[in-house]
Amino acid sequence: MAATVAPLKPEVLYRRCEPAELPFQTTAELKDLHRIVGQERALGSLEFGIGIRRQGYNLFALGPGGTGKHTIAFGFLQQRARAGDVPPDLCYVNNFEVPYRPIALKLPPSRGSKLQSEMRGLIEDLRVAIPAILEGEEYRNRRQLIDEATKTRQAEIFERLQAEAQPKGISLLRTPMGFAFAPVREGAALSPEDFQKLPEAERKRIEADLKTLQEELEEELRKFPAWERERRDQARELDRQVTSAAVATGIAVVKEHFRDLPEVLAYLGAVEKDIVDNADAFLPTEGESQGAPGTPRLSPAVRDRFRRYRVNLLVDHTHQVGAPVIYEDNPTMPNLVGRVENLAELGALITDFTLIKAGALHRANGGYLMLDAQKLLTQPYAYEALKRALRARQITIESPGQALSLVSTTTVEPEPVFLDVKVLIVGTRDIYYLLAAQDPEFNDLFKVAADFDDDMPREGEAVLAYAQLIATIARREGLKTLDRGAVARLIEQAGRIADDNQKLTTRIGDVADVMREADYWAGRAKHEVIGADDIEKAIDQQIYRSGRVREKSLEIIDNGIVLIDTAGSKVGQINGLSVLSLPNFSFGKPSRITARVRLGRGEVIDVERRVELGGPTHSKGVLILSAFLAARYASDQPLSLSATLVFEQSYGGVDGDSASSAELYALMSALSELPIDQSFAVTGSVNQFGQVQAIGGVNQKIEGYFDVCRHHGLTGKQGVLIPSTNVRHLMLRRDIVEAAHKGQFRIFPIETIDQGIELLTGFPAGAREDDGKFPKGSVNRRVEDRLIALVQQRRRFGVGGDEGTEGGQGGRV
Repeated sequence: MAATVAPLKPEVLYRRCEPAELPFQTTAELKDLHRIVGQERALGSLEFGIGIRRQGYNLFALGPGGTGKHTIAFGFLQQRARAGDVPPDLCYVNNFEVPYRPIALKLPPSRGSKLQSEMRGLIEDLRVAIPAILEGEEYRNRRQLIDEATKTRQAEIFERLQAEAQPKGISLLRTPMGFAFAPVREGAALSPEDFQKLPEAERKRIEADLKTLQEELEEELRKFPAWERERRDQARELDRQVTSAAVATGIAVVKEHFRDLPEVLAYLGAVEKDIVDNADAFLPTEGESQGAPGTPRLSPAVRDRFRRYRVNLLVDHTHQVGAPVIYEDNPTMPNLVGRVENLAELGALITDFTLIKAGALHRANGGYLMLDAQKLLTQPYAYEALKRALRARQITIESPGQALSLVSTTTVEPEPVFLDVKVLIVGTRDIYYLLAAQDPEFNDLFKVAADFDDDMPREGEAVLAYAQLIATIARREGLKTLDRGAVARLIEQAGRIADDNQKLTTRIGDVADVMREADYWAGRAKHEVIGADDIEKAIDQQIYRSGRVREKSLEIIDNGIVLIDTAGSKVGQINGLSVLSLPNFSFGKPSRITARVRLGRGEVIDVERRVELGGPTHSKGVLILSAFLAARYASDQPLSLSATLVFEQSYGGVDGDSASSAELYALMSALSELPIDQSFAVTGSVNQFGQVQAIGGVNQKIEGYFDVCRHHGLTGKQGVLIPSTNVRHLMLRRDIVEAAHKGQFRIFPIETIDQGIELLTGFPAGAREDDGKFPKGSVNRRVEDRLIALVQQRRRFGVGGDEGTEGGQGGRV
């Protein structure tokens, strides 16, 4: 009985884009495309996520690489940000009361730099004005009066004590050790030897007088520190009096520029008080000339004296237009939330508020921050720091060492800053679903998912828009103009990348790569315009550069090292198809699948699974085909076979259920003892009802088997059985289409296992008749008869057991 399934017509194997259908001659005639095609869902999500101003409505743009997520999302943010308000500037200034807690000041745009320059000018002016005042004649006279008053009080004490001592033959002397009393004769102090020669009575009188006078001297000397403190207080008050006017005048000028900002006025008031209290810090140090205008810049050591009055401008929006859009390419924790740097001084690390540096959150505050998911997650503590900032709605600058209490160096704790930012993370679907499933905070903080499609419909308007997109890329990249034949070939390749002849890929990066390489080859060939041949050359060269492993695979098949038959017939043997994926390249590879059956307990053994080379999806396929056998042939009796299925010469892992139909064909061949035509290769999964289901990589699988057949020699009988639902995915190479035109290679669309087994064996599958049996001579009848024979044989051996139960790693039926 002839097979009822006809091979696909060559026209179905590849959907062409006819150049004549394109309404232009070259891309020079096409206008730039200013809209994004094929991503309406993602764009709607972006617009919603940016528009809603509620906490937690941050965005995650997910999709495969090459779809332009970064470019589209960043451009979309920039477009929306132009209409936004410019956020305030951010400064950190000294907290004179608690120096390790710097104060954060927010000022209207451009006024942060104004405050910084005003404070710099104020300090420079005071560096001239204060020394001039403190070194002026009036100040020196008043200061001299204070000093002389103290000296006079001290001198009066000494004069009085001297007057008391002189009548007693004692004098007050200044020695290297201080002041002391000593007996004198004729204006000279007595030596110890001369003092001992005095009469005893006189010695005792003098000793008593010395003791009394010394006690009185010590009593008076105790008053000197208090008088010195009083002198210093008077001097300090004098300094305040004479400098406060100059400081107040300078501060008043600065305050006038910021009279509408209470926080700045409060800071300037604290500056005024501190300068007045520390006016002597403005006096030149030893070896330092007065810092008048025009003099050389001060050394770092001198400038450090005035660091306390600096304004640390973290974020300056002087030239900002609209809201900021920041993309942080290296999202470490310090780069996100900011950091406090240190200076080495005398072997120690020191810091202050001037060493606070802004992070991406500071720069993006009031606007938008864009991050790459993989880069963010691979940086220690960065993701947690971002979540903490979004939850608290404030930016707290903290180093990883501080957060983990790993360091104990003295540092500053900057005042947290209120955070109002929209964060957009760009990543793959795997990362998004992993975070959504494993991080309980993720869904609360990133409520909007912008899901970028892999492909778009291949329709009339969409094709023209795609052509415009190609023209736009060519102009943007500075490439040669493309003729419509080249554009048509690119559209065909976009369908090939999409693995669907009804779709066009939105992985524009892959298409742009072909265009860039075609431009190179067109230049090599001295072509003024990129043609279809240049596109074909670029595609072929891409395959060639990545095709070493594929060529080695074909070589070992040609040499007979890996056994693949493309002619003849074998029982229990079939050619299955798989796809090997390499970075940026994948190719099909045929594998021999064999099945053996014998008397047993209804077990189908998946050898790949038993030796832990088979993945769970492959094992699932084997269990399903086991269920199909049990349902079709053993509905009223136990099966009594033991069957083994194996991928011959497979030394790596096997996964996926796309070989389950091939495995079932091999098993049915082994049971029916009908040989399978080795000219065919098979792909497709099977369900419990015997329907053949769609699989992935159909183009690569067909091409992989075609290459083997071409090396062995095309006979006209060779072909591939594919699920009928995969027909729409066919975008095969041109050499395969040409071989199909010549009748050298065939593709058969299969809907059921029965259709496939008829093609493979040349015998009808057979359907159950009114008597409940399959027709004689049919494949199904042969399978069922063999199974009945195995049951009877088992009964003759008297083997009991638990037939009909499921178990084992391969599927017991």
